[in-house]
Amino acid sequence: MLFHYHVWTPHVEETEKFYASLGFQVTQRIGKKDGEFESFDPPLDWDDFREQSIQFRIIEMKRGATNITFGYGKKVMFDHIGFLISKEEKVNVLERAEEIGLTVQSNVRRTFIHTPYGFRIELQEHLDAVQSRSENRVLQLSVETKRKGLEEMLQRLFGRPVSEIIVSESNHSRLTHVNLVSDRALRVNDPNGVQVTQIIEG
Repeated sequence: MLFHYHVWTPHVEETEKFYASLGFQVTQRIGKKDGEFESFDPPLDWDDFREQSIQFRIIEMKRGATNITFGYGKKVMFDHIGFLISKEEKVNVLERAEEIGLTVQSNVRRTFIHTPYGFRIELQEHLDAVQSRSENRVLQLSVETKRKGLEEMLQRLFGRPVSEIIVSESNHSRLTHVNLVSDRALRVNDPNGVQVTQIIEG
């Protein structure tokens, strides 16, 4: 199940406020202050630390079956997408990744597959990565890449057509559109230029 995307952005506070306005809840903030990483999780809010020159490594926000993370970058940059999968499916995907020749990076919490298309793929088997398995899920993501072959690679990697990812060619590798299931229809751009469309399903 496609559940996640991550971007680097100079608009950290604005991005959090944008997604909060759509009903997402902050579940984690980790930032570097005076050379050390610290947690600034809720109930802290921006009025508590805005003036402290914190460089946020990650802010995590959840709503239903959707998990969004972002951190500070000098420019907007798409980093990765994430799939919530079973342990058995993860084993199969990693075997296919090895056959394809993709680099895999793992730790106890998550696994990343490095692709030649300008972004990584996260494999996540921990169900606490989301609040729900069905409500407010990611319906589709649209990405632009500078290379051909992403759709074929995804199909080979997951053993099925990955219709949740819409691919187009461009001079840049970037995330352009996100379609989310919601109880409120909406179409608006986030602070990083990603068009977020909320669709009422039913």
